[in-house]
Amino acid sequence: MDDLDAIRRAHAAHEAGPLGKLLRKAPERRERFETTSETEVRRLYTPADRSEADYLEDLGFPGEFPFTRGVQPTMYRGRFWTMRQYAGFGTAEESNTRYRYLLDQGQTGLSVAFDLPTQMGRDSDHAFARGEVGRVGVAIDSLPDMETLLKGIPLDRVTTSMTINSTASILLALYLAVAEKNGVPWAKLGGTIQNDILKEYVARGTYIYPPRPSLRIITDIFAFCATEVPSWNTISISGYHIREAGSTAAQEIAFTLANGIAYVEAAMAVGLDVDRFAGRLSFFWNVHNDFFEEVAKFRAARRIWARIMRDRFKAKDERSMVLRCHAQTAGSSLTAQQIDNNVVRVTLQALAAVLGGTQSLHTNGRDEALALPTEDSARLALRTQQVIANESGAADTIDPLAGSYFIESLTDKLENQTLEYLQRIEDMGGAVASIEAGFMQREIQNAAYRYQQEIERGERIIVGVNQFTQEREALPEILKIDPALEERQRRQVAAVREGRDQVRAKAALLEVSRRARGEENLMPAILDAVRGLCTLGEISDAMREVFGEYRPGAVF
Repeated sequence: MDDLDAIRRAHAAHEAGPLGKLLRKAPERRERFETTSETEVRRLYTPADRSEADYLEDLGFPGEFPFTRGVQPTMYRGRFWTMRQYAGFGTAEESNTRYRYLLDQGQTGLSVAFDLPTQMGRDSDHAFARGEVGRVGVAIDSLPDMETLLKGIPLDRVTTSMTINSTASILLALYLAVAEKNGVPWAKLGGTIQNDILKEYVARGTYIYPPRPSLRIITDIFAFCATEVPSWNTISISGYHIREAGSTAAQEIAFTLANGIAYVEAAMAVGLDVDRFAGRLSFFWNVHNDFFEEVAKFRAARRIWARIMRDRFKAKDERSMVLRCHAQTAGSSLTAQQIDNNVVRVTLQALAAVLGGTQSLHTNGRDEALALPTEDSARLALRTQQVIANESGAADTIDPLAGSYFIESLTDKLENQTLEYLQRIEDMGGAVASIEAGFMQREIQNAAYRYQQEIERGERIIVGVNQFTQEREALPEILKIDPALEERQRRQVAAVREGRDQVRAKAALLEVSRRARGEENLMPAILDAVRGLCTLGEISDAMREVFGEYRPGAVF
């Protein structure tokens, strides 16, 4: 074994000798180097930086507690991560065409983007929806829309991720109703609903109801799926949008895991056994520009969550301790200037996610700072993953950066920063209380402000933005949404309402409201409502009447 004291002495002699001599002649680029989480990046790392390390306790082996090195024993040597490109725009017909194209190009899972009215529980013909129908995702108002969206897609062979939160229960019910009509048993369905409402109050804003009734809807989904849809991931606890709002990597882990703790506590409070539902929890991470910190982030998050589930919640089943995750390259890192530079950014971010051990991945299109990606951009983003998987060798061995003095030190530092944040949140009374007090929001705002100031002062270089710029750039071809589609969608939802059995629809909506006032599980009533052609907006309104709407206070 290395003599750590001897290494420290040799390191000190190195810094006083050859290094000191060079620095007197040629100073380094700046006085201090640091990660986005303000962790100092030292010039050199040695075994002395992990002198207290315990390999079996802190790292272990892939597929075994604490899962630092990965969640499966073979990882990508068994099969590659799921290549799940996020897509959805305009009408269900247009989105279905894009999904089938991506599947033909080798994509291995669907990821559905919904427009803002769908996310906010408004039908396409609602006054608040005007100008937003089909803009940032697909418009889904009723069961016929979902049937069109999924036409020709084998639901028992393709897993589907739906980025939906406030209306997750309704979109899941629509998906289940389509499977039912197509003769696909629910037990054969695989996929994920994001269903992470707490981060909406923190970072994104597509909430409807106040936090506590929103948590009730989520635990109803947990309980329903544990029995009826056992292979479905009932939540994707999302750090992605926390990072997009400007958080550091450490804040992304801490606030996401704090929300995860709140969901587990809420489920256990209504009597669910932790090992009955925790194995279907999943997570969703951003992958930003600081390559090594991003790799370390995945590893630290897995280790912390495993210990939380074992030690705090007393989970017995190892599957309850596993942090399985999807990842997406950082939309906030994309630039409208010199958009081809985004291809390089996305490639490095995707490689970091793979080296960090993600279970599925979306790579952004190069033109997404300007608009939704064109078909060519979406294909290139998918090809980026395929090249990493098949040509780089990065998938041939598990956790290839493990043992790097730098990576292991960063993993430890991120873990310590995360645990400090988690304790502060715990002292406030937990995630919901800290959100209501504006704590997470303020921390993110401060981090985002500091990051932007660094860019504006030229301390952080963004290629093509504050250095290496060019005066004139040709505008690329971008995807344009036909303005006429909104009117078509408005007519379509009106026709659904007019042509249905009105008595059945009214009774179904009354049952949703009745269950919302009581304690019975909401999912069976929501399923009956979508089968009866009630619209997403109507079902949302039936719960609005009972739960009310959330109005955030000012955060300073």
